[in-house]
Amino acid sequence: MSFLRPSDEPAVAVRQLAGWLEGTDPDPLLIETSGSTGVPKGVVLPRRAVLASVEASARRLGATGRWLLTLPSSYVAGVQVVVRSLIAGHEPVVVEGLDIARAVAADRTGTPTFVSLVPTQLHRIMADPDQLAALARCHTVLVGGAGLDAGLRERAQAHGVHVVATYGSSETAGGCVYDGLPLDGVAVTLGAAGRIRIAGPTLFSHYAGDPGLTAETVVDGWFLTSDAGRFDADGRLQVLGRVDDVVISGGVKIPLPVVAARLREHLLVQDAEVFGVPDPEWGQRLVAVVVGGARDAELRDWVSLVHPRSWAPREFRRVDRLPLLPNGKVDRRAIQASL
Repeated sequence: MSFLRPSDEPAVAVRQLAGWLEGTDPDPLLIETSGSTGVPKGVVLPRRAVLASVEASARRLGATGRWLLTLPSSYVAGVQVVVRSLIAGHEPVVVEGLDIARAVAADRTGTPTFVSLVPTQLHRIMADPDQLAALARCHTVLVGGAGLDAGLRERAQAHGVHVVATYGSSETAGGCVYDGLPLDGVAVTLGAAGRIRIAGPTLFSHYAGDPGLTAETVVDGWFLTSDAGRFDADGRLQVLGRVDDVVISGGVKIPLPVVAARLREHLLVQDAEVFGVPDPEWGQRLVAVVVGGARDAELRDWVSLVHPRSWAPREFRRVDRLPLLPNGKVDRRAIQASL
């Protein structure tokens, strides 16, 4: 079986995907996952799944227009940006160096402008008033690829940025849950241990060359994600992190993404990730890798204000910047290896 692999060169990818959309019976896309938590997988996406996602996204956002491409064009989020823009009749604008202001200023069409970011990109834009003002001129800013901290979202919205938090993966043709609510046609349920399960027309067909993994992951039409979640009182999905992102320290189960999110809410912390490392006394010891200057004791107290004291990291390591994967996500495996 042949596939189309989108190029990581934006101009090439745009030409590839334009032809792919016009073809009568095109090969499916082969999208490689980021490999942030393991070996990258080859996800096979038929055109019908990609188009179902594009159409459902447009209905939810209530508009279409030109998209700014800030993400790698070979990953699913970048592919979706290109396809959404082409379907709307506009070639996407490639953003160099996260210069949103230049990209927005160069557009004289008057059509609505959209952009898709990962949280790290939004965080960096927030530090530049000119870029932030340009971002506020966009119709919608989709933020996905990782959990979006409530504090970051509130600060962006206070500056007029229309943020929509998305959840999804390569296997779901990108974001299929917007602000906790599944797109039209998408179904979301919770399985054992709160594991998120997704069904609908946006699902991938299989993993290339790995029928065993496909059979384990797609069961009775449901894609079994690696994430745990819960539904809030309004029925919105809250993603708690990966099923295996829980460590047991001193007999206490601690969700690492929740602790990291709390640290990132501190005014002196620019970014943070939390890990469990082997410890002879505690079994697992929580270590926080932090970009920022708050003292250890202050950060422990900060976590303890809203979570059990046992959830506070026992060790803090300061870095100038967290390493990133090509798609903008934090490279947790690289950080874990350094610990």
